[in-house]
Amino acid sequence: MPLLRTGDLDLYHQAVGEGDPLVLVHGSWSDHTSWQPAIEAGLRASFRVVTYDRRGHGKSEAGPGQGTRRQDEDDLEALIERLGPAPAHVAGSSFGGSIALGLAARRPELFRSITVHEPPLVATVAEDPDALRQLRPTRASMDAVLAHLGKGEYRQGARQFVEEVAMGPGTWDRLPAAVRETFVHNAPTWLDEQSDPDWAEIDTDALARCAAPVLLSGGTQSPVWLATILDRLAAALPRARRGTVEGAGHIPHVTHPRRYAAALTRFVRTS
Repeated sequence: MPLLRTGDLDLYHQAVGEGDPLVLVHGSWSDHTSWQPAIEAGLRASFRVVTYDRRGHGKSEAGPGQGTRRQDEDDLEALIERLGPAPAHVAGSSFGGSIALGLAARRPELFRSITVHEPPLVATVAEDPDALRQLRPTRASMDAVLAHLGKGEYRQGARQFVEEVAMGPGTWDRLPAAVRETFVHNAPTWLDEQSDPDWAEIDTDALARCAAPVLLSGGTQSPVWLATILDRLAAALPRARRGTVEGAGHIPHVTHPRRYAAALTRFVRTS
């Protein structure tokens, strides 16, 4: 099993395809397998695609816990530098996008391009009354999920997160059994992840100094507050552009893999 030692634990990773390196960073609750639909839909035909399980997810070690987002950023840094060649194209989904942007603010030279889909960097809208009002039901659902997980009720918490936060009502029962089990397995890591006081922060001033082009994508079926975050980031980053995945929500690489792969490939080639 291919493992990369990052200092305090081993990360599982794999690479497929040929071409410029493209590192994919998955979001919370999932693992590297979530990228498979988009990889098969076109990414492997254009890039050397590197996927990995973030600490505490899938086949990677957990260490003493999920840890902070800074530790996730350090893991991504080690992956890019040691699997090379750097700089690399990097794409992140949800919290994986937050990780990519956080690292780019500190180590911009590691990136040729950055593509992120709906990073939940809610601190960017902390002073926006409309965004905070839109966020209120989501925050209530997240608090209820945290309460389930705190009592060890991982399946109940996973279902509630999927249906009330990430994907919409009725989605849980439509997910393949293997995907549901991945959510349940990774539930404790999200509980620990949320204990990081800086999980939703980003230094936009530092990020604005990154020379790599940035694609900030959102789905037409996603909550409005996620689009507001993307708009705030786009306004702060001189080389950022906004993109939309029609018909998709929070995980277009899973639900609309051909559209997602085509948009990512087009952005990298034209940027």
